[in-house]
Parts: sequence; structure tokens; C-alpha cells
Amino acid sequence: MSALKSAAFVAALFVLPAAAMAQGGPPPISNDPLTVQAGAYVLESGHARVLWQVSHMGLSEWYGDFARPTGVATLDPRNPAADSVDITVPVASVSTTNAVLDSELKAADWFDADKFPTITFKSTQVLLTGPASADVTGNLTFHGVTRPVTLKVKFRAVGLNIMSKAYTVGFDATTEIKRTDFGVSKFAPLIGDDVQITISAPFEKKAG
Repeated sequence: MSALKSAAFVAALFVLPAAAMAQGGPPPISNDPLTVQAGAYVLESGHARVLWQVSHMGLSEWYGDFARPTGVATLDPRNPAADSVDITVPVASVSTTNAVLDSELKAADWFDADKFPTITFKSTQVLLTGPASADVTGNLTFHGVTRPVTLKVKFRAVGLNIMSKAYTVGFDATTEIKRTDFGVSKFAPLIGDDVQITISAPFEKKAG
């Protein structure tokens, strides 16, 4: 990109939002959770991620993720206790950047993706813990076992996605589970039992 084009691009990043505000339009992004529009939302699967981390023999940390989860949420910043979220994760999407390990994780003695093709989380309670954070408790079903889990959720921002033009609200969430609680016990505790999970969740508002 030429210096002239670069300068024009940088200028546009500042000028276009300012022009929108001058015309009475909303700012492109808000970090105030109270500005979220109440309603029904759908998880934007293309940019949602479910990451996991586990100890590898105590010598290092091993990481993986699941791609293209789906889900829905009901949000109302004025009545957060009524909020809800429902997420489904395809087990066969597991990826560690190691093709051999990915195949092993899908097999019957690990995640058994053929028998248990999805991981689901269905919320049962939302409790605010701060202006932009909440504990979201729900039922996690993994490997055929359902147990209560609490997600530590942080609001990121809300606004119009300038690429898709969709009104989008973003959250991060973390939790920790013991894999043996869900019947995945191979090589435990040599391969860690405690699994840290991080979720990046952009939700798009449904039309209508």
C-alpha cells in the first residue's frame, strides 16, 4: 500500500465515525453494557471460539480449540436476571495444530465424537458481579455427562460490525472443569485433569 493510500486509510478510521456522530448516528462501538439493545441474539459462529488448556505431564501447557459453535441468547441490560444463553459445540471440530492428536481426541477413548457429537451449555442463572461482568451458571453436557458449570463472563463491547453491518455484542467467558468428572480419564493425572476453558462469543441481534 502506498504512503498516500495508507494516510487516506488511517484518516478514514477517524473521519467516518466522527461524521456518523455529527449526523446524529450512534457511535460505532460502545463499551457501556447498558447501551445493549434488548432482544434475541444468534452466535456469530465464524468468529466465535472455544479454547481449552491442559497440563502436559506438568512440563508444559497444551492448547486446543473447537471451531464454529452455534448458539442463541436473550439479552436485556435492564433485567439481566432474565438473560439466557444456549451454546452447542461440534466435537469433531477439535483442533490442536497436531493432526495425529486431533484424530486421537475424536476417538472413543477420548472425546468419542461419533457417539457424542456435541458439547452443550444451557444457562440456568445469570448473576451480575460488576458493571460489565456476570457469573452465568448452567448445565454443561460433555461426553454424555451433564454437570453444573459457572462461566465468568465479561462484556467487551457492542455496536455495528462495519463488515457484516450486523448489530453485534461481544463477550469473553472463562471456566475450569475436571475432565474426569465427564468420564474423560485417559492418562489422568499425567495429562492434567483440570481444563481451563476460554470462550470468545460475538452475538448478532436477530432481525425484527
